[in-house]
Amino acid sequence: MERLRLAVSHRPALPLPTPHNHLRRRHLQLQPSPNSLSLSRPISPHLSPTPHRHLHPILASASATQAATPEPAPAPAAGAASAGAKLLPLILSVGVGLAVQFLAPRPAEVTPQAWQLLSIFLSTIAGLVLGPLPVGAWAFLGLTATVATRTLPFTAAFGAFTNEVIWLIVISFFFARGFVKTGLGDRVATYFVKWLGGSTLGLSYGLTISEACIAPAMPSTTARAGGVFLPIVKSLSLSAGSKPNDPSAKKLGAYLVQSQLQASGNSSALFLTAAAQNLLCMKLAEEAGVKIASPWISWFKVASLPAIISLLATPYLLYKIFPPEIKDTPEAPALAAKKLEKMGPVTKNEWVMVATMLLAVSLWIFGDAIGVSSVVAAMIGLSILLLLGVLNWDDCLNEKSAWDTLAWFAILVGMAGQLTNVGIVSWMSNCVAKVLQSFSLSWPAAFGVLQASYFFIHYLFASQTAHVGALYSAFLAMHLAAGVPAILSALALTYNSNLFGALTHYSSGQSALYYGAGYVDLPDVFKLGFAAAAINALIWGVVGTFWWKFLGLY
Repeated sequence: MERLRLAVSHRPALPLPTPHNHLRRRHLQLQPSPNSLSLSRPISPHLSPTPHRHLHPILASASATQAATPEPAPAPAAGAASAGAKLLPLILSVGVGLAVQFLAPRPAEVTPQAWQLLSIFLSTIAGLVLGPLPVGAWAFLGLTATVATRTLPFTAAFGAFTNEVIWLIVISFFFARGFVKTGLGDRVATYFVKWLGGSTLGLSYGLTISEACIAPAMPSTTARAGGVFLPIVKSLSLSAGSKPNDPSAKKLGAYLVQSQLQASGNSSALFLTAAAQNLLCMKLAEEAGVKIASPWISWFKVASLPAIISLLATPYLLYKIFPPEIKDTPEAPALAAKKLEKMGPVTKNEWVMVATMLLAVSLWIFGDAIGVSSVVAAMIGLSILLLLGVLNWDDCLNEKSAWDTLAWFAILVGMAGQLTNVGIVSWMSNCVAKVLQSFSLSWPAAFGVLQASYFFIHYLFASQTAHVGALYSAFLAMHLAAGVPAILSALALTYNSNLFGALTHYSSGQSALYYGAGYVDLPDVFKLGFAAAAINALIWGVVGTFWWKFLGLY
């Protein structure tokens, strides 16, 4: 009797990909852990080759599951990792900076130092898009150029390494590792599958709602995707006979992957602490003079109505646009119950994780009133996890993406901040404001044009945080120069910084992970990414207009 295996496990700490190395493999592998648990139930041998509209009972046999899982990509050649910079991207990236420095006329109101800093910054941004080197290495070259050419003194060039928000982002990676290591995120998601998973649409809603519940305490969309939700989606899909890189992918897996990806942007936009770029945006807004009182509560209040409506609409609309062949999943709740039974009672480390995250989120919400900043709240939470053994220092050291982000992010934020200090951002915003005024655009029209431009420029970026670091300050300054209300400008740009993460297969870390699972063809990724963007624009534009007017943002 033919059998398939569905592996369910308390997943170990997973190395989460940085947003810029995700195009090296077509398919990412999430290997089962040594403590995997198997649920097996026989299936009738009379399998029909035609598409089924019901989920088959859970099956068992390691060999069949392995056959359904894509083979790992071959390891790169020994010298590939140290081959140096890619020549053509290197020439183009450096050429951008040289062209600005020596060919473009410098405006009279811009100092030579400021113009030189702009040329180095644009060359750095070009390298982020073209990828002559890994992003951290290329950012370091840009930093070296600013110091070597005496464009910036050493202390100014490295000033952003003490930025509180950047360290808060680093600590958020460690929190995400705690969720994965303890299995808490997996347990929460499995409960929602048990409660809502009787149909494919219900299954999608269960996964979507569970991510929204986890999001405020797990501040990394990529970590939630790779450590919690993609393994569950893959297991459920394989149990239904929906295999990656196979015509059967559209039975169930393709829909669940796209639904989860498209909904994740709204989960991240709903809470200030749900994604790294949110925290950076608020810091950049503050540096631009836009101060938001009680940021966690204000953020949630402004985002709540459009984000929740989008969260509820996305699975249903994708169900109509990109329908799965399997409509009912009657076995999924039973599978989830079996999995929870195998997981056993909540462990001590899971309870510690719950208590620590409740403390951290409470301090993020109410910390301003008692003088505890967000980064101090995160430091307290991480200290508790280390003291009680939920995480150890090796876990932190092995979180390479955290340290990589610290390096390149601090460099990029530092450069962007210095561009503001030397007057480049104000000069650019005034130029754009004059162009908008020449078209006699009202501030609502200017708001729409700038927001759309900021959103669709993301087709050129392979990271949400890189996009924010490169363009957020400039676009916020343009909004303010065009007369758009300050808080509305700052928050709308930030919400967009979450929503454009599902535009393409390279738009974000989580997008690369879901695409790498092998369930959705590339043309469908682009079509569905654009369709979901249009849906989000309609919901956020219409609902947001009335909701934000009601809240007094304009």
